[in-house]
Amino acid sequence: MQTGPSVNGSTRRQTAGKVVIAHRGASGYLPEHTLAGKALAYGMGAHYLEQDVVLTKDDHPIVLHDIYLDTVTDVAAIYPDRAREDGRYYAIDFTLEEIRRLRSSERIDPLTGKVVYPGRFPRGRSVFGIVTLREEIELIQGLNKSLNREVGIYPELKAPRFHAEQGKDLPAIVLPILTDYGYVKGDGACLLQCFDSETLRRLQFDLQSELTLVQLIGDECREWDEVQAGVLNWEDWLDEIPRYADGIAPDMELVYDGQEETGARPVSALVNQAHSRGMFVHPYNVRADVLPEYARSLEDLLEIFYFRIGVDGLFTDFPDRAIRFLEHIAAR
Repeated sequence: MQTGPSVNGSTRRQTAGKVVIAHRGASGYLPEHTLAGKALAYGMGAHYLEQDVVLTKDDHPIVLHDIYLDTVTDVAAIYPDRAREDGRYYAIDFTLEEIRRLRSSERIDPLTGKVVYPGRFPRGRSVFGIVTLREEIELIQGLNKSLNREVGIYPELKAPRFHAEQGKDLPAIVLPILTDYGYVKGDGACLLQCFDSETLRRLQFDLQSELTLVQLIGDECREWDEVQAGVLNWEDWLDEIPRYADGIAPDMELVYDGQEETGARPVSALVNQAHSRGMFVHPYNVRADVLPEYARSLEDLLEIFYFRIGVDGLFTDFPDRAIRFLEHIAAR
């Protein structure tokens, strides 16, 4: 880590070099957001491990990508009568004790029941479960001590507006837990991300958080929807983001969307625009088994993003291959 530019009059810490963020753990090899997947990603050398955080009925932050349980667990079999009117099973409707009964597995499409990534860890094999944010932090900090490393955490506050509609204050519950485990400064140990800009503003200005904050940009982001609709000027929003966040994590297609009919491969100005405003850029999500048409391999994709485009880090389901790629480049 190195000291970054001044933001709102205070010096914050900013990632340096090329960062590998294990997207939901080593999710290309083991079910997402399981302790086994996080331990594997840690052993693969990832610089950061990501945690998506939602709340249970009894206000325990758990590590789960969706507000739903039916995409990665056997909840429909264990609690067949607990779905809402839309047919979905919401984590917020279950206590932690009830969620402990569920087994996690590879992600499925709840409409078809088919596995989303059929080449990954076989569904229904071995035993995995949903864990709390505390449990995952303790695993990572324990490994940091026993292996003498400084792997960071990269939590995302999932759907804070949904939680608020259900009468729950996600940021106010999660922030004290991060504080309990020593994540209080913008020293790069914890990068806290969210699609909702109002939540990020609240974290900095109302809750007085000094953590490194990251604005996620994509379909779940209200401002991005407004940019696409022509309601919000893109440059104006980019000018605004550094007032409340230190970096951006855009959908990779917003950075580079392949080859035009002329054969040219246009690169978005987004990375340069963010860097010129003092922000780092961590696009999501690089997968070896879902390659865009313009990339021949995962390594080709990594070359494009890390070095042709110049991003500071990448979220990937395959952290081992990203680490090996960067080590190979460094050894040249």
